[in-house]
Amino acid sequence: MDTRNRTTPFTGLVVNIEQMEVRIGDKGWHTFQVVRHPGGVGVLPLHDDGTVTLIRQLRPAVDEALLEIPAGRLDPGEEPSACGLRELAEETGLSASRLDSLDVILTSPGVFDEAIHLYLATGLFQGDAEPEEYEEIEAVRMTLDEALTMATDGRIRDSKTIISLFRAKALLP
Repeated sequence: MDTRNRTTPFTGLVVNIEQMEVRIGDKGWHTFQVVRHPGGVGVLPLHDDGTVTLIRQLRPAVDEALLEIPAGRLDPGEEPSACGLRELAEETGLSASRLDSLDVILTSPGVFDEAIHLYLATGLFQGDAEPEEYEEIEAVRMTLDEALTMATDGRIRDSKTIISLFRAKALLP
């Protein structure tokens, strides 16, 4: 990609906004703004009995409490699998003996560079959750089929959760 005049007009707590000019083939130079995000991880915990644990938490951006997989932002230099295990424990109290990749998704590549690494966690053990001081999280356990139905009918609207549920279902016997 051929770019010029890169600036960062906004530096925030979680994201930065970068502005640049990009050459688009013979169409010339055009200005773009990109939201830069450090990336994240989402983990679908699947229990031996076929149930999954999701979390319900307030998402101020949409002014709603959403049902989601446990997830969080990558720390600088952090391995995605380590982040996934950390977030799983913090938000649900669960630890996993196995993490299998459900691959990486791009949340909104027209505007954001955020990539989320998705995992399926199995071999689960329950401990105590330790959410961040600003998080109020409710763990919700249900069958995988019930969660898939909720993803299909719109009761689960979070994209990383929907994708994780369907990718996990495709992998299971």
